Amino acid sequence: MNFVRLLLGTWVAVCLLASGAGAAWPEKPIKLIVPYPPGGLTDAVARQVGAALAERLKQPVVIENIAGGGGNIEADRAAKSPADGYTLYLGNNATVGLNTLVYKKLLFDPIKDLAPVSLVAESQTVLVVHPSVPAKSVAELVALAKAKPGTLNFGSTGAGGLSHLVGELLRSSTGTQMTHIAYKGTGPATNDLLGGQ
Repeated sequence: MNFVRLLLGTWVAVCLLASGAGAAWPEKPIKLIVPYPPGGLTDAVARQVGAALAERLKQPVVIENIAGGGGNIEADRAAKSPADGYTLYLGNNATVGLNTLVYKKLLFDPIKDLAPVSLVAESQTVLVVHPSVPAKSVAELVALAKAKPGTLNFGSTGAGGLSHLVGELLRSSTGTQMTHIAYKGTGPATNDLLGGQ
């Protein structure tokens, strides 16, 4: 993750300025809030960033994973934390963007309550199937779904998240019937996918 290391210096500098603590910061461990369970992409990025920050700042960085509410629970908690540089939040396109369109009311305002520090990673959405599914392409998957309406499931990282909306877009644009299974994050969804659930 060279990209993480590249942006780390900027992130540390911004945290120092934002905390107002100057050279004395950090004097205690830093909490890095992740709004998803362990095992997913956001968690993996957080662990890379946390390890690099801990090494550079000579203070522990504690990763705190709490899933639920499409990431809104932890985003709200981060937004209400003291602005002292000791609580960082690793948001993503869902928790700080998409959720403003999906949920009628959020307990926080991503624009007013969270201060962006740095872009630390980019990712792509991919479509994968278990090897037991007789489809080797999107066209074959769509044909299978049309041939057996309602028998295929698709998992997502949670209701209203990007992977859910992309699955619904595929379903509606192809006229197929698939059942959405919402997980609390990528880790649990991947475990079930690998297990053929």
